[in-house]
Amino acid sequence: MFRYESRHEKLIPKAAFIRRMAHSVLVALGLVGISLAIGMLGYHALEALSWTDSFLNASMILGGMGPVDAMKTEPGKLFAGLYSLYCGLGFMVVASLLFAPIAHRILHGFHYDADQEGKS
Repeated sequence: MFRYESRHEKLIPKAAFIRRMAHSVLVALGLVGISLAIGMLGYHALEALSWTDSFLNASMILGGMGPVDAMKTEPGKLFAGLYSLYCGLGFMVVASLLFAPIAHRILHGFHYDADQEGKS
């Protein structure tokens, strides 16, 4: 895990920032992939949808569009509801992972005082 620099430390070099962003993107992609796999498995197992239809439904919910197929079973309906709630929270987590390094770098630029560099 990357450690963010404190307000009294210099901004990290651009190459280190790019590495930090790449790490965040990889973690976000991993979370999206795992979430998609969970959705596909749930739709395939609980609603007996084909893998293609499971992918379509899971990706549409993950993308915030909603399911394509109507759920026919009680367990499938419960899964779809819980999966939708999970995806809503997951969206916020992924967005945070992607925007946190950028926001930190911008805000750190406002807080860092180059005149204080030799005093701490």
